[in-house]
Amino acid sequence: MADTPLLVAGLGNPGTQYARNRHNVGFMAVDTIHAEYGFGPWRSKFQGQIAEGKLGRRKTYLLKPMTYMNESGASVGAAARFLKLAPSALVVIHDEIDLAAGKLKAKTGGGDAGHNGLRSITATLGPDYHRVRIGVGHPGGQREVVGHVLANFSKADEDWLVPMLGAVAEAAPHFATQDMIGFMNRVGVILKPQDHKPKPAPKGPGGKPETA
Repeated sequence: MADTPLLVAGLGNPGTQYARNRHNVGFMAVDTIHAEYGFGPWRSKFQGQIAEGKLGRRKTYLLKPMTYMNESGASVGAAARFLKLAPSALVVIHDEIDLAAGKLKAKTGGGDAGHNGLRSITATLGPDYHRVRIGVGHPGGQREVVGHVLANFSKADEDWLVPMLGAVAEAAPHFATQDMIGFMNRVGVILKPQDHKPKPAPKGPGGKPETA
């Protein structure tokens, strides 16, 4: 496995007007991984921006398709074919409206649940790749979905978004061994709220709390 490169693609739309959209959380995640592990500079290739580095001991390519979300498969497919990668060597990070904001799940294979970026990749490479789904919440009505994902994260969202991106980056070396369960568990440990309950006062010989 270490001899085969890994491709981690974060999905989003190109352009500064989309940079903080909920739909662009995949771009945000790979940018955080890029900074955390000292990947090389971004280069224009495969209709996207690609950077080379390592996760764990495995050579890894980070990819941000510049094709717009609905045509993500053109970029991801071109990179995977050039690198001669099986779908098992691909991790796709994307937004997920069917998860509450701030929740994360990872899975391998399955349907696209109406996500156009996944639909495009699956049409190109088949469904058997790994997905990291970052919840952005559902607006409630189907007509509001497009406006919701193409709107910027709110100020309140920043409270969970920044720690989430950091946790995804910290746990990303699990991608190198295709250990998606280990990845999810590590993210959960990092984000688990700390227990700040006061410790009970030590008890004296009679079983009563000691006092000053």
